[in-house]
Amino acid sequence: MNLNIIAYIIYLSITIFIILRVGKICYKNGNIYVAELIPNHADICQKINQVLLLGYYLLNIGYCAMTLISWQKIISLTQLTEIICFKTAVIIFIISVLHYLNIIIITKYIHKLIK
Repeated sequence: MNLNIIAYIIYLSITIFIILRVGKICYKNGNIYVAELIPNHADICQKINQVLLLGYYLLNIGYCAMTLISWQKIISLTQLTEIICFKTAVIIFIISVLHYLNIIIITKYIHKLIK
């Protein structure tokens, strides 16, 4: 039995669920944040937030899929668990870093446009 196929299915299920859930939360709360940065322009705020969400999904799901290429052959259930946990932790770390970078970049860019 090939444990890599099982690991791929488990890994993609977990990471895609996390990516979609975090994306939905950030999208909902991001509307409020972007609306505060650009008052009186609700339509622009909505479009900015949609573009951010789309970019977030494409980048993270694409990265998850691309990491499957670099996996080593899994020979035991212990190794399967270790690899899935490690790879999922890396994705969660990347999501958090990208989130804070987005906040910093958007805040600085919007403040330059307003001034």
